[in-house]
Amino acid sequence: MPRIVFVDADGKSTEVEAEIGQSVMSAAVQNGIDAIAAECGGSCACGTCHCYIDAAWGEKLPSPDYQEQDMLDCVVNPDERSRLSCQIAVSDTLDGLVVHLPAGQY
Repeated sequence: MPRIVFVDADGKSTEVEAEIGQSVMSAAVQNGIDAIAAECGGSCACGTCHCYIDAAWGEKLPSPDYQEQDMLDCVVNPDERSRLSCQIAVSDTLDGLVVHLPAGQY
């Protein structure tokens, strides 16, 4: 199973295992990563699964589609590394993915 490393706003790392095909958001919720609120359940409608992809991984992910890009305009403190974790599907190639978490989603 691929591993995902979540790094909270204080720098604490938590490594979790994720199933192939599930979203990074789902892996976070299933493993008690509280910084991912996931209020809409993964339908790309709220932005409360906002995260920052570590720079080393940014080019290894597909670009956000127009719907995700529109939602990213509504999140708190977006930057060039911002993604919605509900839109990132876990695959073998993402083993070791490092995801930085915002201090808050609101």
